[in-house]
Amino acid sequence: MKTAALIPARYASTRLPAKLIQDLGGISVIQRTFVSTLATGVFDEVWVVTDHEHIREQILELGGRVYFSQKAHESGSDRIAEALEVVDADLIVNVQGDEPFQDTKSLRDLVNAFDRPKVKMASLMCKISEDESYNPNAVKVVVDDKKNAIYFSRSPIPFNREKNEDVVYWKHIGVYAYTRELLQEFTSWPKGQLEQIEMLEQLRLIEKGVKIKMVETTHQAIAIDTKEDLDRARNFLKSIL
Repeated sequence: MKTAALIPARYASTRLPAKLIQDLGGISVIQRTFVSTLATGVFDEVWVVTDHEHIREQILELGGRVYFSQKAHESGSDRIAEALEVVDADLIVNVQGDEPFQDTKSLRDLVNAFDRPKVKMASLMCKISEDESYNPNAVKVVVDDKKNAIYFSRSPIPFNREKNEDVVYWKHIGVYAYTRELLQEFTSWPKGQLEQIEMLEQLRLIEKGVKIKMVETTHQAIAIDTKEDLDRARNFLKSIL
């Protein structure tokens, strides 16, 4: 099974303008995401899928593969689905362009989930505290006894009515893996009601009855959405160099 990591890299951003080309230890955020994804050695190919010439040039400078979007897209999944015109792979992993520190074990475990023939999609999750579960920017997931997702929400789920101390809260980490066929099918569907309410595209699949295998990780990704996030990423990089 040929595996490709596709990194959607939209130039426009609201809270931190042009965040993907901000400096992070001598190279840009998107360059560091590309380099760290490539360095995991998990994938047969790594591509950046972008709508901006500056990002394209930065990846080409590193000798990387780039697909330049020909259409406007609402989501990263839509953007990478277009790139399947040129990417020849059986398994597609959507790596977020604003998460520059990718973890080898997490990505390998995600890909290995497809050793089970019935798995068509998988994603990552990690344990969080009850306090963090109240943060609407941290997407929560509840799973069944086979670790398939039941529901995703910005609200704390499950609701701890009796204040039990042993309730586990899972945070969804937005790295998705799909079979080629499911990605193409998924991005052709209209948005469902739950997706429009929560603004979470993975709920489109839940509404259609698609099983999403959730893979546990202890890796806490640094997602860069604000200037504070960028400062945190810079400090983290200094600590590991």
